[in-house]
Amino acid sequence: MCGICGFAGGGSLDDLKAMTTALAHRGPDASGYWVDSERRLFLGHRRLSIIDIEGGAQPMSDAAGGIVVVFNGEIYNHNELRRELQGRGRRFLTDHSDTEVLVHGFAEWGEDLPKHLNGMFAFAAYDRQRGVLFLARDRFGEKPLYYATEPGGFIFASELNALRLFPGLEGEVDRAALRKLFAYGFLPAPLTIYRNLRKIPAGGSLTYELAGRRLVERSYWRFAVEPQEPVRSDAELAEELRELLSESVRRRLMSDVPLGIFLSGGIDSSAVLAMAARHREPAGLDSFAIGFREPSYDESRFAQVVAEHVGSRHHCEVLSLEGARSLMPGILGRLDEPIADPSIVPTWLLSRFARRTVTVALSGDGGDELFAGYDPFAALAPAAWYRALVPGPLHRGLKRLVEFLPRSSANMSLDFKLRRTLRGLSYPPEYWNPAWLGPLEPAEISDLMHERVAAEDLYSEAIAAWRGAASADPVDRTLEFYTRFYLQDDILAKVDRASMMHSLEVRAPFLDNDLVEFARRLPSRYKMRSGQRKFLLKEALRPSLPAGIIDRSKKGFGIPLSDWMKHLRPPCGRRIPFIAQDAWEQRWAAHRSGKADYRQLLWCGHVLQHHFQQAH
Repeated sequence: MCGICGFAGGGSLDDLKAMTTALAHRGPDASGYWVDSERRLFLGHRRLSIIDIEGGAQPMSDAAGGIVVVFNGEIYNHNELRRELQGRGRRFLTDHSDTEVLVHGFAEWGEDLPKHLNGMFAFAAYDRQRGVLFLARDRFGEKPLYYATEPGGFIFASELNALRLFPGLEGEVDRAALRKLFAYGFLPAPLTIYRNLRKIPAGGSLTYELAGRRLVERSYWRFAVEPQEPVRSDAELAEELRELLSESVRRRLMSDVPLGIFLSGGIDSSAVLAMAARHREPAGLDSFAIGFREPSYDESRFAQVVAEHVGSRHHCEVLSLEGARSLMPGILGRLDEPIADPSIVPTWLLSRFARRTVTVALSGDGGDELFAGYDPFAALAPAAWYRALVPGPLHRGLKRLVEFLPRSSANMSLDFKLRRTLRGLSYPPEYWNPAWLGPLEPAEISDLMHERVAAEDLYSEAIAAWRGAASADPVDRTLEFYTRFYLQDDILAKVDRASMMHSLEVRAPFLDNDLVEFARRLPSRYKMRSGQRKFLLKEALRPSLPAGIIDRSKKGFGIPLSDWMKHLRPPCGRRIPFIAQDAWEQRWAAHRSGKADYRQLLWCGHVLQHHFQQAH
């Protein structure tokens, strides 16, 4: 895992070194620079050595120096691609560097290179002969890549903090993006919190022509649910899924440094550990979990059950969530891009714990999104009945009635779920998912920012995904939302930032090309059946995991956010742009008194205040 940056046009080597140094946590093992003085092209790299430690230094070029690459990520099919490229006459200089596969792959396939890759990546490839800089990001956006254009040229970096070090590139806060952050809890690509800075969307690429300063953006892949009726039995499909997951895990076990498994005790991470034990001696596998002294937030006992069943060398650290709260300023101050997901705290703690032993960890990320694991999937059918049978006045009365329920601070409490469900049902179906998920609904954002905010503008990405889905099935449409937006711009961004703060690489086997292709072709009844989520995935794992793990209720990776926000004070001296201070203070007061539950809004604001304090 690494950090990359560069620019074309203005700037100097000192600027490049400053940007590269800002990415040192992403690559603590080495740094490298490459400059084309004639064309004013600068490339920088920070390296976390994982594959071909001796031969994988970057920036890397071919023997003639015609193609130069800086790369962040891992290419899991690099051995197969190396053999194919060698068969086409390409001569490799390294022993097994996946970066060199990108060098020769770009020379061979040009801008079609990303279509050949199975992995997580963000890279820049420079073609000296053509004077072209090409950037691409992996299919799900596991690795970040930001860019900006200015009259004098083009700048890119793995993180906003590094990008903003380029001289004169200050960044003006984007009012529309701020609204969407409060609506979703994350910023859908290509938006960032700054108007003139952008992130390449997952499955996207761009080409910058140095001579004409022309920028062309493309999408080479986009997740889409396109169900096809299978001709095989449930048992045969379950076996195929099991083998696909096993092969995906095998690919991600490649490493020249110590590797382990994140283990929450949920079905997805447990599946990854069980499949890893097919390819390595279980006693040699390190699994990692963190537990909390607060019972409603602790899942460590389930992780212990799975570890004992598989036979892994298990590590667990039990923490006090109140003690962890003291770490928040340091975590949020380094978050780089505002993400209003409070599970960044336990993810940071787990990454810190694992990094003491390993340099690479496998996670279960992607399983919930691909196989319908979240609560809203189970709510879709009842929500449709409710919408058909309950008139508007009765619905509004129920919403008011639910507000009288006692407010619990427990993890995913009943009163919280009821309020969220009824909030979403105030809108048409294409609005349900963001309304259920986000910190605020449109009227609340209007009040907070003292301006009219239209729901169709706030939720434009979610609405387009719902209406443009190939399948009319609500489960499939909801899968589109969670996989194209929540997974990419919240879950994966959170895991990347939390893990890279500790120079830990995290890999997600569920996002393997072949496994994703299988999942997106499955009809929804193999994901939701008779109210059971992840139906086929659970059937595939029954031979490998205890029934108590497979059939237990899902529990999020949470913190006692409602209680925390009653005692936290925002960073001094930093206000959030465009937010009405009176409305902001009213919500803090209402939450502290217990009259209202603004946990998500206040957390989102807390994240923003830390961001602006750090950025300035």
